[in-house]
Amino acid sequence: MPAPQILESVTKSTPTPAALFFGFSRVGLSGFGGVLPWARRLLVETEGWLTAEEFNVLLGLCQFLPGPNVVNLAVAVGVRFCGWRGAVAGALGLMLGPFLIALVLGLLYDRYGELPAIQSMLHGITLVGAGLIIATGLRMGLNVKNRWVYWPFAAAAFVGITLLHWPLPAVMLGGAALTIALSWYRLSQEAKA
Repeated sequence: MPAPQILESVTKSTPTPAALFFGFSRVGLSGFGGVLPWARRLLVETEGWLTAEEFNVLLGLCQFLPGPNVVNLAVAVGVRFCGWRGAVAGALGLMLGPFLIALVLGLLYDRYGELPAIQSMLHGITLVGAGLIIATGLRMGLNVKNRWVYWPFAAAAFVGITLLHWPLPAVMLGGAALTIALSWYRLSQEAKA
């Protein structure tokens, strides 16, 4: 039954490869230090291509895959709506503008990077990027149904990574194994009832 609910939550419109390219170009050119907040705004709030819950689920999958999360997200959204053309359009749109800007800024930094004003500016940009990531995480958490069920998993991941310094892949694989086992147990109990 969950599949029809996802299909019923169909978005405002189905994007074309051009819409994906230009949408993800806006995302790529908007972020400094991370574009996840901008990607969520585009996909959920501005264009409505995904619901908040669909975004959370898709981002969870993209975080589990190797590579940059938002690039994975652009590819996954592109494939969902336009197949391989959408994947190429989304990923290229996301990366082309920032690549060119980073190239120019790298050349400028090589020449002027030691100036104290430049160092101060870069420190401030870092803090803004961290704030955007924290705000996006909070907004995503507020859109999760039955939040209380997920708190133990979030707490365990936080303790494992931050306090115990376990490697991220081990925490991710352990969390995936635990959630699969719990889901299987829950489904088997529902089948018996």
